[in-house]
Amino acid sequence: MDDLTRLVAVEDVRRLMARYVYSADHHRWDDLAALFTSDAPFVASTVDGSIQARMTGCAEIADRLKARNQADSVLIHHLFSSEIDIESPDSVAGVWAMEDIVTTPHDGEMHGYGHYRVRFTRSDGRWLITELHITRLRLDWTHPDKENRS
Repeated sequence: MDDLTRLVAVEDVRRLMARYVYSADHHRWDDLAALFTSDAPFVASTVDGSIQARMTGCAEIADRLKARNQADSVLIHHLFSSEIDIESPDSVAGVWAMEDIVTTPHDGEMHGYGHYRVRFTRSDGRWLITELHITRLRLDWTHPDKENRS
């Protein structure tokens, strides 16, 4: 694979992840789910391996995220320091450092720090997420009663 083709693939998956976080922040769950293959697993866990959420495929991802994030919630996602490996012309794996803040009127605020580990495939010239795993290394909570815990 030549350098230009590699650079285009890297930029394409970076833009796909930018669409992912933009869609999440703006509660565009159908747009976000459309970035995944029909059978893609989406797993969120803490560093100790505790599973916070597990979903599979576009439909379940959209439905579960809609149910979990009401209109009055505020989501903020930041991605940093991507490390992207081109495995083949149609297969890419990447790791992004991440930070997210989720605020709801009833549950308070969750502030997470960790990594996205993502696998992508290209089909018909379009990159899609085939697997996404969020591992949060740290979670800080501020509850409506202002009690703080880590």
